[in-house]
Amino acid sequence: MKILGIDPGLRITGFGVIHKEGNKLTYIASGTIKTPDADLPQRLKTILASVGEVVQTYRPDCAAIEKVFVNVNPQSTLLLGQARGAAICALVAADLLVAEYTALQVKKAVVGHGQAQKQQMQDMVQRLLQLPGVPGKDAADALGVAICHANNRDVLSVLGSMSPDLVKKGLRVRNGRLIG
Repeated sequence: MKILGIDPGLRITGFGVIHKEGNKLTYIASGTIKTPDADLPQRLKTILASVGEVVQTYRPDCAAIEKVFVNVNPQSTLLLGQARGAAICALVAADLLVAEYTALQVKKAVVGHGQAQKQQMQDMVQRLLQLPGVPGKDAADALGVAICHANNRDVLSVLGSMSPDLVKKGLRVRNGRLIG
């Protein structure tokens, strides 16, 4: 399975492509999409087109993207959300299933704790994918999103397949707990 991870940004959007076979993760590609110093619509157009090109080039089976966190500055949060929306549109236009993960979930999956610094993410991504060098910050974050999805995908599919049986038994999940 080929997984595309996206770390959205209005100026720089990171992408990373990995392959998962069994428990083995293999690096395929990573990089960044830099938008021109232009107005918002032009930047969004660049993100939309460039993510589409990445999908065409690497033909992933699925994609994962980092969720937007709320900044101190609401305007920055809104702009980041629009960049994320452009990336998601490119992914779904290519008929990819898109999973979403918070930065905390990605850091926990890659480093082991949610307060990891950028350098720690870069170092762990390098180790996990056995890269010859440390990837850039945005590419490392995107690869981290892909790694997070690779590790969570199996769990989610098992839970999804169990869900109908649990419902038949009258069981539900609320606040992360199974209730009857």
